[in-house]
Amino acid sequence: MSEIDARVLTTLVENANDHVFIVDGEGRVLDVSPGAAAVYGMSREALCATTVQRLEAEGVLTPSVSLEVMRSGQPAQVMQTTSTGRRVIAQAYPVFVGGRLERIISRSMDLTDLQWLQQEYQLLQRRFSEHLKRSAAASLGDDLALDESQGELRIRSELMREIALLLKRVAPTDASVLMLGESGVGKTAFARQLHRWSRRREGPFIDVNCGAIPESLFESEMFGYQPGAFSGAARQGKAGLMEQAQGGTLFLDEIGELPLAMQTKLLKVIQDGSLTRLGDTRARRVDFRLVVATNQDLARRVEEGRFRLDLYYRLNVIPVTLPPLRERPEDIPGLVELQLARLNRRYGHDKLLAPHVWQELMGHDWPGNVRELENWLERAWLSAPGEMIEARGLAPRHSSRAPEGAILGADASSPVPGAVWLADDEGLKAGLARIEREILAELCAQLPSTYAMAKRLGISQPSVVRKLQRHGLRISDGHR
Repeated sequence: MSEIDARVLTTLVENANDHVFIVDGEGRVLDVSPGAAAVYGMSREALCATTVQRLEAEGVLTPSVSLEVMRSGQPAQVMQTTSTGRRVIAQAYPVFVGGRLERIISRSMDLTDLQWLQQEYQLLQRRFSEHLKRSAAASLGDDLALDESQGELRIRSELMREIALLLKRVAPTDASVLMLGESGVGKTAFARQLHRWSRRREGPFIDVNCGAIPESLFESEMFGYQPGAFSGAARQGKAGLMEQAQGGTLFLDEIGELPLAMQTKLLKVIQDGSLTRLGDTRARRVDFRLVVATNQDLARRVEEGRFRLDLYYRLNVIPVTLPPLRERPEDIPGLVELQLARLNRRYGHDKLLAPHVWQELMGHDWPGNVRELENWLERAWLSAPGEMIEARGLAPRHSSRAPEGAILGADASSPVPGAVWLADDEGLKAGLARIEREILAELCAQLPSTYAMAKRLGISQPSVVRKLQRHGLRISDGHR
């Protein structure tokens, strides 16, 4: 190595934001970045005088990502626990010379930093939400513009109006949007509306369900292929879905199901703005706006080593969390009217809902969200013999929230065992809100993160964040 190359390498290591390790093919630590000492509890000199085998055996870091590379010969990503009590995510890459493993370059990131960034984002999101409310109150024109250009969206709740206004304001940019929320909340509908509001509205909208394409076919479907690239390939070749999105929007639904190998290839396309078809050597420029969606906790999948951290950062530019339908029942009438209009056009008859059905629809919990509502309406429409839909049988809201005998807040001293009693002059809504706040406050003192709270409560992490914001609660400082 020349003196210039050596100085370049030294500069990179010493100024890296992440914690960098350089290890030889036998596991000896050759160099580490200065910041690694605080995370792993050893000086830079001590780390450079040992091996990754010994570091793992002594519990300084568990497990060793470098040892994983030595075993597999492939890049690896693991979640480590350090002797200082830190949790870090580590990625490592092999360097081969003449077919021999000569070096392993690893970098790790302390997730404490990521957690603080998430908390800062939540604060900014709350402030932006308050700004949108003030802007909407000060300018009726914005609301009217939203009402006139909703397309297939039907928004009446204040929460969804804020989200729609945010999307409308970022639509003219090319920033990547990450849509989060339970299955069936309407992420695809919002992605389509974002496309209609964007400057790419005249271009194509390519909708891809990452969970529906077999892994063996994913690369050829996404990147396309040249004639003769593989057995059974079309003689004229084929443009992939990314190429088909040229000048428009590429919507990747269920992005959490994307295989790791494809995550790497997608990241390269995002960074380079080009792709290469299977069987080709020529790179092709691509220009599309990327919107992705998932009902999974991507941050948790990063921790588990099932989603690339660098791709997560690339996608998480404008994160938007769509709340479940049970948290915005005001939107149900508009969604019902839209679906009934579709069904009446599709089947050539005009049917109406009986008044009592409206009451049942508003009282149901809709665990499958908008998709469940639309499917139920279609079944009810098809089964109705006349022009009036009289279907009954929907379970009331909250009917399955807790098993019998396990009511939240039950007190042994209550006059009726297992009962929750309302305070004087307290209605059902206020009573449920009070009980919810008490449960959340207790968990804030007991658990270290919103992810742990979500697991304990059996709901999504974004739902926990919204509930804490609604009640003015936060995780105890002792857990940070």
